Amino acid sequence: MDSLITAAARALAAGDPLGAMKRVGLRDDAPALALRGIAMAQLGDLARAKALLRRAARAFGPREPMARAKCVVAEAEIALASRDLRWPTKALDSARVTLERHGDRVNAALARYVAIRRLVLIGRVDEAERAIGELDPEPLPPALRTSHELVVAGIAMRRLRTNAARVALSRAECAARHAGIPALTAEVDSAVLALDTPAARLIGRGEERLLRLHEIEALLASDAFIVDACRHVVRDGRTVISLARRPVLFTLARVLAEAWPGDVSRDALVARAFGARRADESHRARLRVEVGRLRTVLRAVADVSATKRGFALAPHRTREVVVLAWPVEIDDAHAAVLAFLVEGDSWSSSALALALGTSQRTVQRTLDSLTAAGKVQPLGRGRARRWMTPPVPGFTTALLLPASLPID
Repeated sequence: MDSLITAAARALAAGDPLGAMKRVGLRDDAPALALRGIAMAQLGDLARAKALLRRAARAFGPREPMARAKCVVAEAEIALASRDLRWPTKALDSARVTLERHGDRVNAALARYVAIRRLVLIGRVDEAERAIGELDPEPLPPALRTSHELVVAGIAMRRLRTNAARVALSRAECAARHAGIPALTAEVDSAVLALDTPAARLIGRGEERLLRLHEIEALLASDAFIVDACRHVVRDGRTVISLARRPVLFTLARVLAEAWPGDVSRDALVARAFGARRADESHRARLRVEVGRLRTVLRAVADVSATKRGFALAPHRTREVVVLAWPVEIDDAHAAVLAFLVEGDSWSSSALALALGTSQRTVQRTLDSLTAAGKVQPLGRGRARRWMTPPVPGFTTALLLPASLPID
């Protein structure tokens, strides 16, 4: 490897893509193409970066499996950054095996971290936690140690283990300082900010207040009766009842919980649950049926009692009933998609469908509605089209992504 290639590689390792481009920007040999691709990725031109890395992989040929494997790992990392979650994971696994066979532990570890971060993004947190637990970051360079701790912190935040997340972020800050890469430091700072940013809203007894993650963790550990509008479940201690696929029942539970200890009139319940402006006898009959179903679903933790005006929630054992909602009011039909887009990242409809576990057509209908409402903005055309929205200032919602939230 010549001196210019060596110098460019060192510049990229130090987070200086412009320095690398100065050395290899006009070269078209395989190593230079690979380094140019990585530099373009660091500069944010992901499409150009992917094309350069593919050219580099073809130029290296079958006699240089190590170099080809490194190109595959770099392309997988770019796919992750551009939210191309359908990128073939078998190619990444094969590249990792090749790197391990040739003794390149650093790039093999990078391949593992890319795979684990993908698992976190698509909601397979259990698998990600098992995989990260098998890795020892100590022998790795500071940049990869930072990535390790960021993944650990991200999993802990999604598990609502705030103390573990703070410890991991503290280690990440230390490793990022040793790495000396500004972009990495900024990523750690962003994660620290997310940990201390309001993530939900508490509604109870006619009052509302914002909650940070550690407050949400404490609330879920308490004996309060919680109607969780972020995940569409009802919680009472260790009992968790999912209403994610029964939106009418969940709406009734939420309205009753917001009014507790008071009751809610039948007309108000009809308006919230069925969207009817004026309740007639058919609406009232349907309300009686749905309230009966709600009683059956909640019978282990609460009753729904009839009053002169309407109905009231009557938990069996708790003295406190609260609603845990999004920090800003979001239409339930669009909440799942907005939760992924609100952080400002651009997503394809196929990646959103994979992450949500639903059909791409369902996601496209939701994106069309959000675009018409001016809440999201499409970028590009055809298969390259992505959707994004500016982040809501002062709020973080990706930490409370709904599980199995219906959006059809």
